[in-house]
Amino acid sequence: MNDLITLLSDALWAYLLIAVLVLCGLWFTWKTKGVQFRMIGEMFRLLADSATSGTNDLSDKNAHHKHISSFQAFAVSVATRVGTGNLAGVATAIAIGGPGAVFWMWVIALLGGATAFVESTLGQLFKQRNKDSFIGGPAYYILNGLHLKWMAYLFAILITITFGLSYNSIQSNTICGAMHEAFGWSPIVVGIVISTIALIIVFGGIHRIARVSSVLVPVMAIGYFLLAVVIILLNLEHVPHVLKVIIADAFGWEQGMGGALGITIMNGVKRGLFSNEAGEGSAPNVAATATVSHPVKQGLIQALGVFTDTLLVCSCTAFVILISGLYTVPELNGIALTQAALSSEIGSFGTLFIAIAIFLFAFSSIIGNYYYGEANIRFMTSSQSVLTVYRIFSAGAMVMVGALASLEFVWNLGDLCMALLTACNLVAIIKLGKYVFRLLDDYRNQKRNGTKEPVFHRSLLPDIERDIACWE
Repeated sequence: MNDLITLLSDALWAYLLIAVLVLCGLWFTWKTKGVQFRMIGEMFRLLADSATSGTNDLSDKNAHHKHISSFQAFAVSVATRVGTGNLAGVATAIAIGGPGAVFWMWVIALLGGATAFVESTLGQLFKQRNKDSFIGGPAYYILNGLHLKWMAYLFAILITITFGLSYNSIQSNTICGAMHEAFGWSPIVVGIVISTIALIIVFGGIHRIARVSSVLVPVMAIGYFLLAVVIILLNLEHVPHVLKVIIADAFGWEQGMGGALGITIMNGVKRGLFSNEAGEGSAPNVAATATVSHPVKQGLIQALGVFTDTLLVCSCTAFVILISGLYTVPELNGIALTQAALSSEIGSFGTLFIAIAIFLFAFSSIIGNYYYGEANIRFMTSSQSVLTVYRIFSAGAMVMVGALASLEFVWNLGDLCMALLTACNLVAIIKLGKYVFRLLDDYRNQKRNGTKEPVFHRSLLPDIERDIACWE
């Protein structure tokens, strides 16, 4: 079974998704005039304003008083991004694809910023009111924007399986591996503890998930980033050599052209997408929950999440591993390689620190991943019993599967699910991207005319005005 999953996953990535992801990134970068670069200052302004003053909603004055702020939505999406992909995923990409895989992770992140902007803006545009918050995502913009019910349900099923089930097994597998490496704890015991805590949180709904994520994410990301920066600064003389190795390996100048280069690119792109999720269709689900005055605002904030994840956190892990030189040891892969690399630089504390960091990283990802499935379960059915069964499987059963399964099986299954999910979402955002370009023009025009906080009215898009539910 594992061999079949690997074969299908590699075929999809090698012959389809890499080219489509890069082309989409280039297309959206061109059509938005490089939004991920030109408006980075506005991204930081919006995030800072939301973090300090909460929501500044002007579009839904009569909504229920419980709001999800832009910062909280950003924190939930970063919680799913900043996880095992940053520690174990980067290590796996380097171990299998070589140092050059890091370069291709950077490429997919730089281009993916535009893709992330487009899909999250669409999530905001086509969001709908839920009981005490907004709800939305690709299933909603496929249904209301493209009017393709079968495709909307297909996406909802795929993302529920990918994030709520498959990805949660990866997070659990990584936590258990790190705890076993650091403390010798049994994966079964760790799995039971993780599932119990996760079930308590997910039964509290999106508001509890958002509160937990908004606390855990900044603490874990800043702590890990600072430690990695200290290690890099202490080894500053090695940085030029590390950069040289990454660039040389990225284009096959050292390992030879052909198959080896293909493996490098494929692993870089796969692990980059697993980490930053740009184009995968996941972040729009939480981007839609935010209360903002213009859809572009949350699109900009979510684009910033891609850079935070890959260009900062993933790069820190990559540099620590490459400085240590342990990536050439065949026995080391995944989280064990990251732990060994840190231990070689700061002693046994490195193993302990990574065990704690990966617990926070991966646990926050588990509850964030769960929500992506919940949003799409609610899209398909209003049955509370179905949602309860999903909660038990996502935060309970699949966490235990990950605790007991092999590293190779959970990653290969995740890669296959990710390929199918991404292909479905890319088709939708390519077709609906024209609305995002018009929204961005409107936002920029309002800013140029002196409006600090642009406001969107659905009359701006008369051709789809009836399909937009939440904008007065």
